Amino acid sequence: MTESTDAAPAARRVLLKISGEALMGAGQYGVDANTVDRIAADVAAVSSSGVEVCLVVGGGNIFRGLTAAARGMDRAQGDYAGMLATVINALMVQNALEREGVPTRVMSAIHMSSIAEPYIRRRAVRHMEKGRVVIFAAGTGNPFFTTDTAAALRAAEMDCDCLLKGTQVDGVYSADPRKNPDAERYEQLTYLEVLARDLNVMDAAAISLARENRLPIIVFNIHEAGAFERVMKGEGKFTRIEEVS
Repeated sequence: MTESTDAAPAARRVLLKISGEALMGAGQYGVDANTVDRIAADVAAVSSSGVEVCLVVGGGNIFRGLTAAARGMDRAQGDYAGMLATVINALMVQNALEREGVPTRVMSAIHMSSIAEPYIRRRAVRHMEKGRVVIFAAGTGNPFFTTDTAAALRAAEMDCDCLLKGTQVDGVYSADPRKNPDAERYEQLTYLEVLARDLNVMDAAAISLARENRLPIIVFNIHEAGAFERVMKGEGKFTRIEEVS
């Protein structure tokens, strides 16, 4: 497959979804400081270009509620524990961004006023209008919803131009390319194609929510230094998911 060459439309405001696994780097658990610093530098570069940026961070590097439920833990309790893991990650990313000189705010869907602001939509919008990067933590605040769904929800609420998902590979494939070298890479997909082919991009609720709000999704490799900034310029490799007019 060839690299995407079409220039991306100028974006005013975007949401970047970062999985908890992405923060592990080459590790098996927790947070790799060098990886977080590199991602923060990429976010800082995009923010300094004038694009308003907000983030949703996952928590799978620390705790995954669905896995705990499979082992007998109450699903709701497991999901709440997972939400707390996202707050830890949000604080780590905030610290790295502020070392880059980027003003930030962490807003949590679960109230914990000592360390984060409560999520209020109008306040979040105002923060971004003032040039601050807003990090949304604790998912939607409800069990049974993933942070992918939270990302689609917040992107719609913030009236973002697109939702970017940083993953372990450079786009969407028909299978895991790390396990299947013959997996096909897609340059462009529709929401319905993602659902019909059961592609492992985001959960069905997130894809459906993005489709209802005509919110383009861009999938790229978060581990390539500068990839976020390149994608915002329409450069490099990525997969774009949207309705074809």
